Amino acid sequence: MPEESIQHINFEELNNKAISQPLINHIYTADPSAHVFNGKIYIYPSHDVDAGEAFDDLGSHFAMEDYHVISMDSPSGEAKDNGVALHVNDVPWAEKQMWAPDANEKDGKYYLFFPAKDYNGIFKIGVAVSDVPTGPFIPQPEAIKESFSIDPAVFKDDDGSYYMYFGGIWGGQLQRWRDGSFNATQPESPLAHLPGNNEPALCAKIAKLTDDLLAFAEAPKDVVIVDENGDPLLQGDNDRRFFEASWVHKYNGKYYFSYSTGDTHFICYAIGDNPYGPFKYAGKILEPVVGWTSHHSITEFNGEWYLFYHDSSLSKGVTHLRSIKVAKIEYDENGFIKTIKPYGSLKALV
Repeated sequence: MPEESIQHINFEELNNKAISQPLINHIYTADPSAHVFNGKIYIYPSHDVDAGEAFDDLGSHFAMEDYHVISMDSPSGEAKDNGVALHVNDVPWAEKQMWAPDANEKDGKYYLFFPAKDYNGIFKIGVAVSDVPTGPFIPQPEAIKESFSIDPAVFKDDDGSYYMYFGGIWGGQLQRWRDGSFNATQPESPLAHLPGNNEPALCAKIAKLTDDLLAFAEAPKDVVIVDENGDPLLQGDNDRRFFEASWVHKYNGKYYFSYSTGDTHFICYAIGDNPYGPFKYAGKILEPVVGWTSHHSITEFNGEWYLFYHDSSLSKGVTHLRSIKVAKIEYDENGFIKTIKPYGSLKALV
């Protein structure tokens, strides 16, 4: 949300009505990817800093340069900042804009997956490795071959296979890869290169990872979201179509693909029978938060499910200075997620 449009918000009332408070308040954090390793919660957020860039629809003001890992003994426990886990200066191929990351574990090693712009201004996805979940992480010298765009989320299935979901439109550049290679044609506008409103929406991507989790084992495929009739969602269906922030979790044998609708500010989800989909649209998980962006993760802890998300209430609506939060998720008897209102009885704010 443009900062000039937030002056009407009573932030004292907003914070009093909020269903949860920031987990960390000494730095700004966003895009929380939460996992449970060895009975403890580890959150891998992006680290918001005020770099003085002007607000624009391509996200130039999101100039993050490092990652911190946040740990918690439980969702209601104290959140601990474990310090810098990786800095852009340590990544040979990356120049700037270390946006939303994710992490996972295999055979006692921990893998941090992260997007950044290379020295040609093109987003790629990298991997860094550590012996402990809090880092520091040692980056691979090159980005993942054939990777592009932003928002990696790595899901481990019950059979031990790992899949990366990724992609984001507008500043995330997904629309520039429609033909299989980066389209550098001007203008560099968030609406350029997108399908028409009546065409199928651009999809997030999925690729199975190799056994060492350092590369794609296959060419990325589309993650198709369909409507109640089985037809792909259209680009103009802004309240339901994919924008960014992929996440996958498994509940009662079904695969739940959740994501942000971006400019309409919802966290939505769709349900499928396998990691590749198609996924049938199922509803909204989270109504809009203050701060324009919405980005999340979903994880289970001691038999209960939790949504990790962010808003800009601590920074009083400054769009690029966000704070991570957590709220409990509830499913109905049919496996549908009950929509969360982040500010209780207050009307949703964006």
